[in-house]
Amino acid sequence: MARDSQYDVLFEEVKIGPVTARNRFYQVPHCNGMGTHYPSAMAAMRGVKAEGGWAVICTEECDFHHTGDVTPAIEARLWSEQDIPIMARMVDNVHKHGALAGCELVYGGAAGHNKLSREVPMAPVAIPVEGFEPGQARTMDKADIANFRRWHKQAAIRARDAGFDIIYVYAAHNLCLMQHFIAQRYNQRTDEYGGSIENRVRLLREVIEDTKDAVGDTMGVAVRFAVDELLGDGSITADGDGRAVVELLADLPDLWDVNISEWENDSQTARFSEEGFQESFIGWVKETTNKPVVAVGRYTSVDRMVSLVNKGIVDFIGAARPSIADPFLPKKVEEGRIDDIRECIGCNICVSGDFMHMPMRCTQNPTKGEEWRRGWHPERIDGKASDSKVLIVGGGPTGLEAARALGQRGYEVTLAEATTELGGHLNQLEKLPGLSTWGRVRDWRVGQLHKLPNVELFMDSELGADEVHEFGFDHVAIATGSSWRRDGLGRAHRQPIPGFEESGIFTPDDVMAGAELSGPVVIYDDDHYFMGSVLAEVAVAQGHKVIYVTPATDVAHWTHNTMEQSRIQYRLMDLGVELHLAKKIACVGDEELELACTYSDNRSWLDRGSLVLVTMRNAHDALYRELSSDEPALKAAGIKSVTAIGDCLAPGLIAAAVYGGHKYARELDTDVPLDTTPFRREVVELSNDWPGAA
Repeated sequence: MARDSQYDVLFEEVKIGPVTARNRFYQVPHCNGMGTHYPSAMAAMRGVKAEGGWAVICTEECDFHHTGDVTPAIEARLWSEQDIPIMARMVDNVHKHGALAGCELVYGGAAGHNKLSREVPMAPVAIPVEGFEPGQARTMDKADIANFRRWHKQAAIRARDAGFDIIYVYAAHNLCLMQHFIAQRYNQRTDEYGGSIENRVRLLREVIEDTKDAVGDTMGVAVRFAVDELLGDGSITADGDGRAVVELLADLPDLWDVNISEWENDSQTARFSEEGFQESFIGWVKETTNKPVVAVGRYTSVDRMVSLVNKGIVDFIGAARPSIADPFLPKKVEEGRIDDIRECIGCNICVSGDFMHMPMRCTQNPTKGEEWRRGWHPERIDGKASDSKVLIVGGGPTGLEAARALGQRGYEVTLAEATTELGGHLNQLEKLPGLSTWGRVRDWRVGQLHKLPNVELFMDSELGADEVHEFGFDHVAIATGSSWRRDGLGRAHRQPIPGFEESGIFTPDDVMAGAELSGPVVIYDDDHYFMGSVLAEVAVAQGHKVIYVTPATDVAHWTHNTMEQSRIQYRLMDLGVELHLAKKIACVGDEELELACTYSDNRSWLDRGSLVLVTMRNAHDALYRELSSDEPALKAAGIKSVTAIGDCLAPGLIAAAVYGGHKYARELDTDVPLDTTPFRREVVELSNDWPGAA
């Protein structure tokens, strides 16, 4: 299928200094929880994107000196020549598919902490290290600045020797020394590196010049810069110091990669921002420089991408999360397969991997992070291993993905859904405030299923064990999902909460189904992800006084991992929600609750109307248990296997549900080892260079 000519502009070549990008699709640097800990996994993940058509593939942060160590974050590293082979592995995978490889050098400074090296961090002036941690960074003197410049130059040369085509000078996300020199709120120096914006940008200018002097005839030199910190006066702003920096350095770098700071602002979830939300901050940069500009905005609309280029806002469509959700996005545009694009939903589950120091995963793309260790490709899958017929019971995210992947393998698949709609609980979630994009998980899979002639969909088909026995399938997957408990059992309560039988107690399922609440509405959040806070918004919108109670010390605690927590708590406070933190429910009365402090067990009472318990979910596994417990009946029906998958096995994230469906499809009719690890591991090679070595 040929692409629409209106998209031709996206496939024009663009020069970045001495190198040329084959098109305008640019994977900006993004963290992934692999880095130097899992270099083969990282290299395979980046290589798949190059295969998928991205013209430029960049690393994550790459710290380049032990005095700027960013541990415990799992990032890339170029401290010495010893690190070059690891980085070269990624470069080789990227070059194999004709893309350019970019390396983002970073020096943490006061944001790095040096937890591995134990060196004292350095900053423009003596300040506490970033975050709620003890310790301070010391003031850099002239010798320190000279050393820093030399270290950066040496690292650029190491990146060149590893084969990279683009080298980054990094001043963004409040994660690095050079942004701290620019920001007046950090830089109180009185020498030539402080005071005026010309002085505060001096170090950045010098490092760009050093880098160009070292590698500029062989590599493009990019600057990643946060034009606005969203902190108002005294900070970097797009109409103040941010603009001044770009004007002062306009054509010095070979490319501007511009965004807003901090990371939680740059990578906002769909709950709090629309596609392209950064355009009002960065739209002027292209007018200020003759060099190419790349910017991000969680772009999934190809028409929007074309408009950005045609309007002269950017030269490259920057992407991190959309390239994770669909590594083959550019290739699908090029081949005229727009409806095959697996659109990012903006949930930031990918980001959570970095915060939890583990390889990333993705809600939309279950192969993310598994490219090397399991050999999973996002577009290709092994053909069927038998002529077996498969029944999938349940059309939620797990069942849809299992049916889609099995259909892609070539199996004859029947999916039976008990209701009149495919999508399971996604159909309710997408109606909640800020979560409409989550419906893309359903929509993409339903669209793909309609293209598979070997997959049949049956709606309004609730099946019992007898019907399953009668159908004559070889394999049966039970993907019947889960529902929320109404007795309060959960993390803080290992037994039902006393008084849960009282009237006026609801579950999230009840609220999403339209249950009529009465105020004051108490939301009890022992789940700590999005649900409790979103239901609080729903109740406020209905006009109720809302009280939010949680055993955690802040609202929606797990969403620190998706960089939403501060926005969620601010929103509830702004809406007038009354917050009771570090409190659990001791007892439910007919018109009041007894609360217990999680630290002291001190008791207090709270008047209530409706009580919504957001604690844990029950797996809908009755059909699975009935089928799997009757082996003679299975044998008589010719059923070789019955498997519970997704929430039916254990309720979890949507990402886990999709992954569970995909894993089932990949492993059907394969020999999965039970006594050994079923995926490849990267094992550290022990060095003989230690005092006790023979």
